[in-house]
Amino acid sequence: MNLPLHIAKRYLFAKKSHNAINIISSISICGIIVATAALVCALSVFNGFTEVASKSFSAFDPELQITPVQGKVFDPSDSKIKEAMNIPEIAFVSESLEENALLKYGDRQEPIILKGVSPKFESLANIHDLIVDGKFILREGDIDNGVIGAGLATLLMVRANFIDPVDIYIPKRDAKVNPANPSTAFDQAQVFISGVFASNQAKYDDQMLIVSINLARELLRYETEVSSIDIKLKGEANIDNARSKIQSILGDKYQVKDRFEQQENIYRMVNVEKWVTFLILAIILVIAAFNIIGSLSMLIIEKEDDIQILKKMGAGNKLITKIFLFEGWLINSIGAIIGIILGLLVCLLQQYFGLLKLGSSPGAFIIDAYPVVVQPLDVVLIFITVTIIGFLAVIYPINNLRKRL
Repeated sequence: MNLPLHIAKRYLFAKKSHNAINIISSISICGIIVATAALVCALSVFNGFTEVASKSFSAFDPELQITPVQGKVFDPSDSKIKEAMNIPEIAFVSESLEENALLKYGDRQEPIILKGVSPKFESLANIHDLIVDGKFILREGDIDNGVIGAGLATLLMVRANFIDPVDIYIPKRDAKVNPANPSTAFDQAQVFISGVFASNQAKYDDQMLIVSINLARELLRYETEVSSIDIKLKGEANIDNARSKIQSILGDKYQVKDRFEQQENIYRMVNVEKWVTFLILAIILVIAAFNIIGSLSMLIIEKEDDIQILKKMGAGNKLITKIFLFEGWLINSIGAIIGIILGLLVCLLQQYFGLLKLGSSPGAFIIDAYPVVVQPLDVVLIFITVTIIGFLAVIYPINNLRKRL
């Protein structure tokens, strides 16, 4: 039997002569429980938001996307590109050419993202499922059409199949502006709106006009260049393996992005918020750990007579210090375990019953309640963090005890 641990458990769980010690020990455990449960719940909520975001990828975000490391465009006829596109995991690819432009309709105008796409884009993005007005038609004979985002259509007050076209203006590449006639610095084209799409992502719905890639190249004075190659993989293909294969073939001139990397800013922001929250709650946990210092210090004072009795019975200083060391560790470990269990229970209730709502009216957001996803690695990290903080908190009163013995 481990004698110091046995005595420490007796001190913690047996009735003490002074009720104040009981109260302080209980407060110490409760402080650790609350801080630990808060860590579990907070990290799980951030994981939940990350999963919600990953499930709501826009149809415009392909499984893999090839972009140049330097510059805006590249030539898809590059021998390395052709070699990479022949790997068996790829079902088909779509070429895209994007550039900032100005869209004008009547006396209304808005800055936009002009996206030129190849015919395969229809299959890649399942764009027909996103059309809320009109049809996805980019070319009818000699007439150029465009498909516009729902938010942008509202701003310009246009709809599908309007008689009047919209005007696209793009600055000429490598052209000097003539102050006497600034309009000569722009290339201009007219397109008829054939459809309106809604992807539920503001960066597309409020800014994007989709046209044929041939029209985009004509406006930008390119021949074969593209700004990205969007890749659709076969159903059984592993995204990470396919990405590694393509990247190894292309080398360091190109980057191959998965969907998370295409939305890098969003996920970076969520991760920064997650770990800042973790740091803040860890600081609160440190404050809660001061209760352990107070509880242990008062227990040492209360058990002064017991210490003297143990010394007269032959107990060494090492055994005595171990008793109170185990006492502090028990307070911390019990608080950590109960806190994790409580946090997991709260997350389970939130997951199945949605106790904490995002808004007062259902349907105001994409989801009605705060999402939670518990990741085992987060739980392990929380337990290690709580354990280290608790162990460090015990050192101060134990060192004072050593000096007194």
